[in-house]
Amino acid sequence: MSAHPLDRPVWNMLNGPQASLAVARGAAVRLDPGYGPFAAARDDSAEAQAALTALLTDPADRIWIVETREWPAPPGTRVEKVAELVQLTAPEPASMRPGDETVELLGDDDVPAMAELALATRPGPWGALTQCYGAYYGIRHEGRLAAMAGERMRPAPGFAEVSGVCTWPEHRGQGHAARLIRRIMAGFTARGDTPFLHSYAANDGAIRLYQSLGFEIRSNLIATVLARA
Repeated sequence: MSAHPLDRPVWNMLNGPQASLAVARGAAVRLDPGYGPFAAARDDSAEAQAALTALLTDPADRIWIVETREWPAPPGTRVEKVAELVQLTAPEPASMRPGDETVELLGDDDVPAMAELALATRPGPWGALTQCYGAYYGIRHEGRLAAMAGERMRPAPGFAEVSGVCTWPEHRGQGHAARLIRRIMAGFTARGDTPFLHSYAANDGAIRLYQSLGFEIRSNLIATVLARA
């Protein structure tokens, strides 16, 4: 396995800076389901694969494995979905522009609107506690949350993930995502973190936006979604 922390973001976040969010530890780890469905195995040994299977608690449960390759289904599981991802980092992130500081820091009262937006637009897995990873910012239109973005994984000191970037379809094309991402990256930079993010590989429009903000494609990853067989 590679030594770079971003090659195994889930394993490293749950055995490192965000270990407090893990509900299972050992040969396989799992994120508190309230935060999302991510899990990882130490390796593909029989012991680790069995531990991964044990993380699936019922037939409706799903876990997402994010690695540099498609993860083999452990005995007792099946692959429900495989998605190609690209991972991007921003060693020189775009600076904030005038007006970016006016995006709103979202709070507890915004949680229902955040969940509605995320579940409708599907920027990635969203759970009841996803907004608790860290700061989330939003832009409103006539009082309604129109767009948001926040942070998620911290696989190692010095790296922080931009995540949850989503906009209602009727508000796209107005630069909301760029404003939000610049604001989030400014916070990362202030605390010494290099921004990174993941995108579905087929989402060319999003990738072009990220590149315009200073992101560079670092690697290709695979998300393997597992369920009980």
